[in-house]
Amino acid sequence: METENHKILLVDDEKDILEFLGYNLKKEGYTVVTARNGKDAIKIAKEENPHLIILDVMMPKLDGIETCGEIRSIPELSNTIIVFLTARGEDYSQIAGFDAGADDYITKPVKPKVLISRIKALLRRYQVPEEKSEEIKFKDIIIDRERYLIIKGDQEISLPKKEFELLMLLASKPNKVFTREEIFSRVWGNDVIVGDRTIDVHVRKIREKVGLDSIKTIKGVGYKMEL
Repeated sequence: METENHKILLVDDEKDILEFLGYNLKKEGYTVVTARNGKDAIKIAKEENPHLIILDVMMPKLDGIETCGEIRSIPELSNTIIVFLTARGEDYSQIAGFDAGADDYITKPVKPKVLISRIKALLRRYQVPEEKSEEIKFKDIIIDRERYLIIKGDQEISLPKKEFELLMLLASKPNKVFTREEIFSRVWGNDVIVGDRTIDVHVRKIREKVGLDSIKTIKGVGYKMEL
């Protein structure tokens, strides 16, 4: 079975939701571990190293946005897929989730078949980090794929997973214009549905954090890294 080696961490403060989702995921062959709040989720994620985390936004102690940000700062979990599951469908909440490093966003209530389909699509893109170091050098920065770090001078800059992958994609072929469709496909995958503003938010964050003015917007087309 394609799911038997995948471990999923379910995080929600509602016991009924944990039991309902856990039952359906286990039925598909996934290994499931659970947490009832953000602090426990971080602790369990470190111990269990799950392939995918399904994370509620509204939780006690640490909300889902804060929890996601904490998890994204843990190097050994940089490759873990994070999905928000919440009843909140407001645009600002989704943008905050992607800013924190989420890979996808699912609004509840969700039908089990729909959830399983989305999870399978996401897990198909799960990759074990390569043992061999891979670096891209661009102007005054080094993009270290193995450590998920940006090195600028003597400064190390850590980016959320999707921001890092977007920057690496653009820097891999300087002056090439990547269309929005190509970026969605290469960074998020064709099976994942994200909002139209997602790429723009990620590019803005990269420019702010790395201090890059080399990422140019090609209106109506996409983005490129200009030499």
